[in-house]
This record gives sequence, C-alpha cells and structure tokens, in this order.
Amino acid sequence: MISIPLFSRKEKKEKEEGISEALKGVLYGFAVHGAATAALKTRMHMEHLFMLMTLGDMLGFPIIPPYYSLKILPYVVPNIKSWKERLFRERDFTDLLSG
Repeated sequence: MISIPLFSRKEKKEKEEGISEALKGVLYGFAVHGAATAALKTRMHMEHLFMLMTLGDMLGFPIIPPYYSLKILPYVVPNIKSWKERLFRERDFTDLLSG
C-alpha cells in the first residue's frame, strides 16, 4: 500500500512559518504594543505642539515671529489641512478614555 502524505514539504514549511508569525504577533502584542502606541501618541502630541508653535499665528496664537514660520512653511504645507482638522475636531469623553 502506498501512503500519500497529506501535506507536502512546502505546505508544512508554510504552516510552520504561519504559526511562527502568529506567535511573534502575540508576543509583540503582550510585550511591545503598549510602548509602541505610547511612543506614537507622544510623537503626535509633539508634532501638534510644534505646528502650534510655528504656525499658531494662522489660528490666532502668535508665538514665533512670522519670519521663522515662513522659513519652514514649505515643509509643513502638506500637513496643515489635517493638523487644523485634528485641532478643531469636536471631542467627547470617549476621546479621553482612548487617549
């Protein structure tokens, strides 16, 4: 009687790699995800503060003289629209819970 293997070597290897990737994802979630999320939130807050300090005169907060704002304006133009939307977005108590 000839036995036919259920999975070929390639399928077994793919399955093992899939399990390995799943374990990596679980370990990442347990160990690093919180720290990575906190770092991203910190970066977001720092970018908001930078934009407010440099382009605050667009919103009525003149903090830095316009000369310096004009020097960095070409670099921040792509982000101005989304920054204004995030800054003026209505917030409720669920935003405080999620961070």
